[in-house]
Parts: sequence; structure tokens; C-alpha cells
Amino acid sequence: CFHNLERSIFCTQGKTMTSHNMLINGSWVPASDSAVDEIRSPYSSELVGTVPRATLADVNTAITAAHEGFRVWSRTPAHQRVAILNAAAALADQRAPEIARIIAAENGKSLIEAQGEAGRSGDIIRLSAFEGSQLYGDTLPLDANRGTGFDKIGFTIRQPVGVVVAISPFNYPALLVLHKIAPALAAGNSVVLKPARATPLTALAIAQCFVDAGLPEGVLNVVTGQGGVLGGALVSDSRVRKISFTGSTAVGEHIAASAGIKKLSLELGASGPVIVAADADIEAAATSIALGGYINAGQVCISAQRIIVDESIHDDFVAALTPKVEAIRVGDPFADGTMVGCLINRGEADRVRQALEGAVSSGARLVTGGEQSGAVIAPAIVTNVDPQSSLAQDELFGPAVAISTSENFGHAIHLANSTAYGLGAGVFTNNTGNSIRAMREIESGVIHINWTQLWRADLMPYGGLKSSGIGKEGPRSAVEEMTEIKTIIMHGTPWETTS
Repeated sequence: CFHNLERSIFCTQGKTMTSHNMLINGSWVPASDSAVDEIRSPYSSELVGTVPRATLADVNTAITAAHEGFRVWSRTPAHQRVAILNAAAALADQRAPEIARIIAAENGKSLIEAQGEAGRSGDIIRLSAFEGSQLYGDTLPLDANRGTGFDKIGFTIRQPVGVVVAISPFNYPALLVLHKIAPALAAGNSVVLKPARATPLTALAIAQCFVDAGLPEGVLNVVTGQGGVLGGALVSDSRVRKISFTGSTAVGEHIAASAGIKKLSLELGASGPVIVAADADIEAAATSIALGGYINAGQVCISAQRIIVDESIHDDFVAALTPKVEAIRVGDPFADGTMVGCLINRGEADRVRQALEGAVSSGARLVTGGEQSGAVIAPAIVTNVDPQSSLAQDELFGPAVAISTSENFGHAIHLANSTAYGLGAGVFTNNTGNSIRAMREIESGVIHINWTQLWRADLMPYGGLKSSGIGKEGPRSAVEEMTEIKTIIMHGTPWETTS
């Protein structure tokens, strides 16, 4: 069992009845008005635990604590920060099995998927610790400026921005929390984390790793509760210097409008295309898409949602894909052999089913799947999808792929670029020329050749174009975005060189 200081024990069967507190200024505390939210399994509706429903007063207390914590942490030498973060990483490794069960219980993803997510947590912290210790600057060739001699030396230095507000989504409650807080802490910032209301328990378990590793009070704070109530106060506070948000484009636009003058990283919506060219390896494409379209019940911003298949191979591709999708075992996240669990709640499952029914009523064909049982949707394949329809243009965030056809490779690229989004894209082709053209012409922040976009190395730059957001994640990129550059000029007495 997994102890969390004053919090209750998490039982190893994934069934909990625990009360949890939030982290403010180094202490685990209830909401100032003692209100709580119940966290229930999206699969069984069983009570997983309770967390505080933070108030605006709690937000103010957390930001105040972070503001003071920054004074200490930003003056802590990098090697000491690295030691604390590496200790937290070791604890995350040790506690990965328990964290995985928390993820599966509150998120509804299969335990297999949850174990993979939890198992990456320590590595993200270690990567971030290293990158945060490497804050190099540049020397400036000032004498290249007309009228300037050798009497001046210029260079740049990097320093942490200050208080970072991190707002994370439900779909990867460990990884997307750590991709925000670990680089921020590594660079010397303090953090106020607001995890998704549906999945706060994972965030609290991760925060406990940092507390137990010796992170000073106030450096990491976690407030739980309603985003609609807390979000405005978090993003608009003048003491906050950086916001890192992952979520919908609509909410991202609201944050950008209300944040004021501060640094923003916004990882937003998507409708990810996958091109399957006429010369593609059909079997390899089908295997990859059977993973990329359905992992985490399709609740991934880089899910393979829109499949654009050359019309000459359409039937062969669908024939190869269908048995692979029908073999995906869905259901109870804790059952042996379950590959894909449920959506985050019944309402989301209703929405996805209605989207599939709407596409079919408009002329598309449901090849397989789409049946609903509570929050579970059977993995679906829909063909004959109009590329301009809602199923192709809007983010589905569910376990289905929408197949459209293209006349040729150029037409496929046109269709790939036809949405407002540009986060991830995949291309299957055995033609080098097609690959190079795709790299240059597809409007996407990440492009995969001969795989779908649902693949991510935690160290790589990650972020989108167009309405998919601004800024990059990945430890090195995030550390850069969570630091500021100062230019330093040292003036001396003018002097002349002599032979």
C-alpha cells in the first residue's frame, strides 16, 4: 500500500475509499471551506477518493506560497536542484506500480496503458533535471557592430521566469503533469499545478514524490477543484510569469485573452491526419493505425483520427485494418487482457457515439465498432467520410478513425492541411520524394514518416501549428520556454591594438 503523509492508504487492487488533501506551502491541507469533490471510476462509478474543492482564497494562498518559494529555489545551485529532482525520480520509479493503479482507477485507461505511463515518469524527471542544469548563454561579437571596438564584452545569461502555473488535462494525468512541472522546477521556477478535475489523484501522488525528495516548501503547490472557478484567478494573477496549459483550443483562446503580459505555452486541439500513399506498405500502415487510433480510447491529441488513403488501395487497406481493430479488447481497466479501457465519463461516450451516428446519417459507412456500454465505446472504423464533415474537421477524442480517399499524393497533402489544426501527422510511403514533400508541405508541428503521429519520445520537441497551440514541450524545449534571457554588456576603456 501507498502512504501519502496525512492522506489515507491506496489499496493495491485499484479500489479506494480515500480522502486526500492538496499541497500548499509544503503542507497537505483541505479547502478553506472544507468542500470536497468525489473522484469516481469512469468505468464502474465506484468511489475512488475525495479531494478538496479549492476556493479562490486557496488559489491566492498557493500563489503567495509559490512567490516566496521561488525566492529560495531560484537561489538554489543547479547541482542541488538536480539531486532533489533525481531523488524524486527514484521515488517515482519505486512507486510506479501504485501510481499506475491510481491512473487506471480515476482515468479508466487499461492497467497495461497506465503502467506504461507511470513507468515513464522517473525518466521525464531525470531528463528535466539534466536540462535545467544546462542553462548556457552566448558570447556576443560586439566588435562586428560598426563603431564598436574591443572595449566591450557582451554575453547572455538565462534565469528562471518565476512562478509557473501549470494546468494539465485528464488523458495523461502523470505524463502531462510531469512535462510541465519537472522542467519548471529543474530550471529554478516555482509551480502552482491545477490538475484536471477528473484525475487529481495521480497529480497528488506525483507531488508526494517531490515532497519526499526534499523539495523546499512553497516550490510546488497543487490545487484541486473546478477549472471554471479557479482558472481565471490562476492565469490572470500578476505574480504568475508563465502559464503552461494543455487542453481544448477554446479554453486556450480564453487563457490567451485573459492572461495579460506573461509567457504562454498552449498545447491545444487537433484532428490528426495520416496519409496512406499508393506505394505504402499496407500491412505496416494498418498495424500502426490500429494502435494510433485507439490507444487511451482515442483520447489523445495526437490520435490518428483522419486516415487519408489513396483511392487505388482503399479496399485493401480497410480489409487489412478491420481485423486488427476488431481484435482490440476493451472494457474493465483492471481485467486481464484489457487493451483499451473507457472514456473519461459517460457524457463523453455519448458524444462520441452521436458523432459516429451523425457521420453515418450523412453518408459515411460504419465498418465495425461504435457500440456503447456505459463509458465504453467499441473501437470503430468509419469509411466514405466527407473530408469537410465534422468527423474529419473537428477533434473527436474517441476510439474511431475516419477514412477518406485521395486522388493522388498532392491531393492527400491538401486534405491533411484542410483543418484549422496542425499538431501531429503521419505519412506512409516508400517513396523518398513523397517523404520530403510531406516534411516540407504538411502544416504540422510533428510529422512521422511510416508511423502514425501517436508516438512521442519524451526528450523531443513537441507542439503544434495553427490552432493546435503555441510553444513547445519536451524537457529541453520546456526549460528554454521557462527561462528568460538577459543580455549583459561590460564597458571598458577604449583601446587600440598595436603591432
